Amino acid sequence: MNINVSGIPVYYEEYGRPEDPAVLVLPGWMAKASLYRIVADAISAKYRVILPDMPGFTGDTPEPPEAWDLNGFVDFTIALIEALGLEKLTLMGHSFGGRIIIKLMSRQELPFETERIVLIDAAGIRHELSDKAKRKQKVFKLAKHFMTEKQIEHYKETHGSADYRAASPLMRDCMVKAVNEDLTPYLKDVTPEVLLIWGTKDTATPIEDGELMEKLMPDAGLARIEGAGHFSFAEQPVIFTNILRSYFNA
Repeated sequence: MNINVSGIPVYYEEYGRPEDPAVLVLPGWMAKASLYRIVADAISAKYRVILPDMPGFTGDTPEPPEAWDLNGFVDFTIALIEALGLEKLTLMGHSFGGRIIIKLMSRQELPFETERIVLIDAAGIRHELSDKAKRKQKVFKLAKHFMTEKQIEHYKETHGSADYRAASPLMRDCMVKAVNEDLTPYLKDVTPEVLLIWGTKDTATPIEDGELMEKLMPDAGLARIEGAGHFSFAEQPVIFTNILRSYFNA
């Protein structure tokens, strides 16, 4: 299915009945909507589950018109919810999707009611760089004054993360703008009930991030999936499905 959101034709998948309570699932960075069908399989008997492709993530939804920072993705998400006609919903986010939700909750007078939130291995806590990484960053900052634009881009391509290397130039700019913001100060603003689901072996967003969110969010509980990594829902699908069905009484 497709819907126009602020001039962007957005691809999304929908499961369940239109009259059932809505659950909007925001994907991790560059992840396809279809990756989260496990959520629909778990709860769509009682819930309307909506899985959007975010702009520029997969090709099914075009890139944004410019390099968005995190607020750009928040603005888009609000516009998407309004375009879908949702006045009340549950927000669910994995990794980068969780980052969007946390920042969104800091907004005042949202045009919809968030009943509850589910965050899966969510991003948003900024960690100190290792000494090695700090030295590497310092050397690059000094060296780039003597490098051509082509040399700088080549360095970024060869030394950047896998996500960075896989992205287009515009989405790389989005990534740099969006992921450098520490959302710890906003955790207190996430006032709806929150279920945190986390893989205990997550190396991208470690379990300590989930523990901090549980501590600083006003009404949050943490469900640990032992031995799972950053894609805990895919690595331990039976446990993940059981957690969702129990929480949603589905």
